Amino acid sequence: MSVPGRKVQLATAAMLVATTVAACGGQDDSAPKAPATIPELTKDPLTLSFIWFDWPPAHALEAFANAEYTKERSNVTIKVKTVPNANWHDAMFTQFAAHKTDFDIPILDSQHIGEAVTNGNILDITDFVKKNIDVKAYNPYLLAAYGQFPQAETGKRDENASLYGLPLLGDTWTMIYRKDLIGDKPPQTWDEMISVAEKCQADHPGVSGLAFHQANGSDAAAVTYNTVNGVYGGNLWDPKTRKIDGVLNDTAGQEAMDVLVNKMKPLTAKGSGNWFIDEVNAAVAQGKACIAFNWIAASGGLLDPKQSTLGTTREQILDKLGFATLPSQKTNLVPLGGMGMHVSAYSPEANQAEALNFMKWFEQADIQKKWAAAGGVPSRTDALESPEFLNAQPFNQVYTDSVPRMRDMWNVPEYARLVDIENTNVNAALNGAKTPKDALDDIAKEQQGVLNASSRKGGGGL
Repeated sequence: MSVPGRKVQLATAAMLVATTVAACGGQDDSAPKAPATIPELTKDPLTLSFIWFDWPPAHALEAFANAEYTKERSNVTIKVKTVPNANWHDAMFTQFAAHKTDFDIPILDSQHIGEAVTNGNILDITDFVKKNIDVKAYNPYLLAAYGQFPQAETGKRDENASLYGLPLLGDTWTMIYRKDLIGDKPPQTWDEMISVAEKCQADHPGVSGLAFHQANGSDAAAVTYNTVNGVYGGNLWDPKTRKIDGVLNDTAGQEAMDVLVNKMKPLTAKGSGNWFIDEVNAAVAQGKACIAFNWIAASGGLLDPKQSTLGTTREQILDKLGFATLPSQKTNLVPLGGMGMHVSAYSPEANQAEALNFMKWFEQADIQKKWAAAGGVPSRTDALESPEFLNAQPFNQVYTDSVPRMRDMWNVPEYARLVDIENTNVNAALNGAKTPKDALDDIAKEQQGVLNASSRKGGGGL
């Protein structure tokens, strides 16, 4: 895609900015508004560019879109630019800061939306959604997570709130377990899972009981702690008062950190302190873990015989691997993953129009089912419950069953600083650089300082 000159950008912005909207919750934002009706599309060759991090769904999206979208728009080429996961946020927001992007559709983590909205980096698509999208076809929680800002304190969709994105890829964690080592029935509670993993590790030298994300990068270690915190009844904060210190590190939070560091960490492989998605998948594929956790959207490679030592066919691998929803404990919460797609405020007029047309096309029921069959994880309820999705992969039922159990993190513009604090300290606890209590207290104190320094009020997260 050619990047427009500054004059063109300003002209485009002037056309699209109908008004500056005030989102619900009393917080001002400066996101320009997209038109309700898609402008006339160009017949000239056009490259519609996404930006995402480098993982299998990014490559699947590019192949899928070029195979299907171009049946209707033959002059359009889809390009999904990828960057390392650790650089994903900065790769987008550095260009946003320059008011000049080489992408049209940024794929934002749900927690990135607030930062992008308050800086005017993406379009307000509320009017476009009302005219073109059947919002009743979605679980309201998913629609809110991937597009709404500010988020309601419940996390559920507020029909009066503004939308800045639409679902692209849903996700959550699946538990991956070795049926040939621990049996066909997956553990039902978190405590039972730890006990089963401990026995499996003792019975099978060279195989670790557990494998999970521990890295100090992206949201790796933070999501791991948040998941354990959730199942042991803890909370990340009080969104009404924006209080973290005294909430995150209360009795439930301390128990969760103790479980993670003193019960789960000893069941992991030596040197796993910086493991993330790829390393966990590798441990499973090489037969080095009894039980593992990973994002569903990143699990497809586990069934590829070329990448696995568990069998020479997909069927042989599935004889050994099982996939299940996360065990419960005091609650049954699971982490919300996935991302939404948005429209860059700095993209040329023709590309913004094409982006809106792509979003309308992509969110149709039949296209969502095709996306599911191609390896995507849809968000429309009819697609989630369709044979195309449920039969595509053995872990897809896990996602459909997990949707009612999801909990997201704080969706606030300060997200990037908050998650960096959490990652650093959880990783330090997992690697022995801090005691669990000190790590948790440091997270709470430092995160509270970030929120206190902000002039914002109210919730905006979970």
